[in-house]
Amino acid sequence: MMGLFLSAAFGTYALFATALCILLMSIDMFGGALLPRTKATPKPEGAVVGPDGPARVMAAHRNALANIVPFLFVMLFYVFLGASTQWVMVLCGVFTAMRLAHAIAHIRGLQPWRTIVWLVAQLCVFIAMFQVVHAALVIV
Repeated sequence: MMGLFLSAAFGTYALFATALCILLMSIDMFGGALLPRTKATPKPEGAVVGPDGPARVMAAHRNALANIVPFLFVMLFYVFLGASTQWVMVLCGVFTAMRLAHAIAHIRGLQPWRTIVWLVAQLCVFIAMFQVVHAALVIV
């Protein structure tokens, strides 16, 4: 088991997982920094009142959280089931790039790019899910 944590696949996963966590935290901090500048105030329910900017950032953060967390779990399972470093690099690299592009497109309101990059990122998730199910069925 210790050898798994020292593998190239796990190291690659760890780097991209850290990058995705940094992205999540950055979007959250950006949204928090916008609130005082725009004089927007959070409602008790968590909705934002005021200019559109903070609301977009908060929505981008919720979307990133809802998509990044499942991807990280699925990729972790995939690495534990013996994923190759190349597959981890491709899936994590494309997903991370698409999530960064999605955050920018979401915050700036850029359609159809927001939808396009979201779909590409989702494709990475579905490929990883397929790989996990395939690898798990081979073991069972």
